[in-house]
Amino acid sequence: MGVFRFKHFSVVNERSAMKVNTDGVLLGVCMTLSGTEKHLLDIGTGTGTIALIAAQRLASYSVSGRIIQAIDIDEDSAEEAATNFAASPWASFLSASHCSIADFKPEVKYDLIFSNPPYFDDSLQAPQQKRNNARHTQSGLSYRELIDFAVNYLEPCGRIAMVLPSDEQARVLRYARGCGLHLGRIVKIRTVPRKEPSRIIIEFSRLRCEEPVEDEITIQSEGKYTQEYLSLTRDFYLFSENL
Repeated sequence: MGVFRFKHFSVVNERSAMKVNTDGVLLGVCMTLSGTEKHLLDIGTGTGTIALIAAQRLASYSVSGRIIQAIDIDEDSAEEAATNFAASPWASFLSASHCSIADFKPEVKYDLIFSNPPYFDDSLQAPQQKRNNARHTQSGLSYRELIDFAVNYLEPCGRIAMVLPSDEQARVLRYARGCGLHLGRIVKIRTVPRKEPSRIIIEFSRLRCEEPVEDEITIQSEGKYTQEYLSLTRDFYLFSENL
């Protein structure tokens, strides 16, 4: 059985359509959390890794009735996420369901919605259909659908956070603006210093921000993880434990 071990939880990484990956971990460690969030939603949860990172980050903040819900269109992924949640120290406020975003009709509104959505619209299809569904927008989960959902289900001060390819930046900014959401923060992610950013973590809310926060992360330099990347992940990755 494939298991990915973090410092304070482990992730069974066998049946999910998408495995533990750097994009998801970076979203989990970088997205803005104030500690006051009560209702959170992970759309397209996969193994549940991002929700588990959020749970660990929030565990020291006492909020009555907090719940992190997670949904996935793939049944195996939802079941595996539920297994990982149940085995974690935060099982009491983590929940996973097999459901598509189109069919999900929550009874609450959310302080934070987050997602590592599929985005390889034009790339070659992977051999496994489940992996295709997780990687390609043909599966019915795109940043447009996420934003449309957020417009209906965010609290007035709520936020949506996503990790996307950097070349989607102009399009997602335009679409969110057209839906009445405003940029609050953007994190540009470089794999190495000499390359342009390949990913962005982007956050929107209903509230207009006069000066959106802009950050940048470089993952590796000269064949090693950078200190900034290790510092970001030090509470999660085992290989960062000596920092």
